[in-house]
Amino acid sequence: MTVFPFSDIFPMITFNIMRLLVEPMFWLVVLLVGMQYRRMNAMREHFYGVLLKPNWNEVATATLFGLAGGLLGSLVMVLIGVTLTGSGLIYIWPLALLLMLINARFICFAYAGGILALSRILFGFPQVNVSQVLALVAVLHMVESVLILFSGHLGAVPSFFRDRSGRVVGGFALQKFWPIPIAALAFVVGVDIPPGAVDMPGWWPLIRPGVEDADNIVYTLIPVVAALGYGDMAIAREPRQKSRLSAAYLAIYSLVLLLLAVLSDRSTLLGVLAALFSPLGHELVINIGRQLEMMDPPVYVPSPRGLMVLDVLPDSPAWKAGMRSGDIIVAVNGVPVRRRDDLSAVMYAVYPPLQVDFISGREKRYRREIVPRAGQEEYLGIVTVPEGGEDDRVMEVNTAGPLGRWWAGFWERYKSRLFR
Repeated sequence: MTVFPFSDIFPMITFNIMRLLVEPMFWLVVLLVGMQYRRMNAMREHFYGVLLKPNWNEVATATLFGLAGGLLGSLVMVLIGVTLTGSGLIYIWPLALLLMLINARFICFAYAGGILALSRILFGFPQVNVSQVLALVAVLHMVESVLILFSGHLGAVPSFFRDRSGRVVGGFALQKFWPIPIAALAFVVGVDIPPGAVDMPGWWPLIRPGVEDADNIVYTLIPVVAALGYGDMAIAREPRQKSRLSAAYLAIYSLVLLLLAVLSDRSTLLGVLAALFSPLGHELVINIGRQLEMMDPPVYVPSPRGLMVLDVLPDSPAWKAGMRSGDIIVAVNGVPVRRRDDLSAVMYAVYPPLQVDFISGREKRYRREIVPRAGQEEYLGIVTVPEGGEDDRVMEVNTAGPLGRWWAGFWERYKSRLFR
């Protein structure tokens, strides 16, 4: 048999994922994800200055995407032969939590998995399968790249950042979280093959289990739940463009790591290379994304043509009039608008309805719309780009944890004493 039996494996994976939907652990993860989206909603409320409805639709959307991502990840893991038996999850989780104390982004398995794999190669501890550990990291990031591609831009939070020159510019904080139900492989050695077992092709698995008596192994599927998160910023690009770019870089990283993971059990040198690439390649992806945003010209800055809109609150009067992020307000009731103060003055002096002339950022055309109910700027439902004086509203991109902040402070004090 040379063809992978998708028709037999797919129903088994689906069944195990469905089993998770009635498990309290899955809904606990959904609850934790919901708490993150609630925090993001609070950030929007602070930025807009108005109370917003609970964002249960974001949680539901993230859960649906997570289900699709879990199905994809399960298929890839089974196709390759990634098992939890040798993946070292019992070591990865505690190490990832410790690394989070240095920097919040280090909770990602790319760092803990790479450290564990390198420790196994150099010191023989812990007893993990290097190929399995790194393949698990690669598959999870492959799933993440797909989720970012299709939903990474949804729910972007308008924010103010500092560009490379220190100027305050508009942008978006991209933050997504997904609960991921997975049907993962596990194996036992020295048991009889149960009736109804699926006959796998001779080339499978691509990653050997790394145990003695490998010919007498029985694989099974077990349901597990995980969570994936994505954080980034969009300054020089629209959120959709930035999420697509991030997804592309992360996909390349995951494919390279997966290839190295498959080859690592054939060469110690390749194993070391794969273990190093896991954290260093991930850092490279993050730094490339940030550098691109800082080096390229920002999008959401004041325009000589009028007042640029950073974001529009859904279902607000401006939203219903067709205004969107990137639009440029030219005039209100025939009065030219160039700055935020101009808009405030016009809205204070006139009564609804408002006639708003604006240039559509997406359609690249001039539009004139009536906004029937908008008695004040906040109720109009827009956030405009920064014009100066917004230093107290700048979002910090530093993700250092408690240990990281302590070390940074210690190093600054040490340098000040050294060069005093």
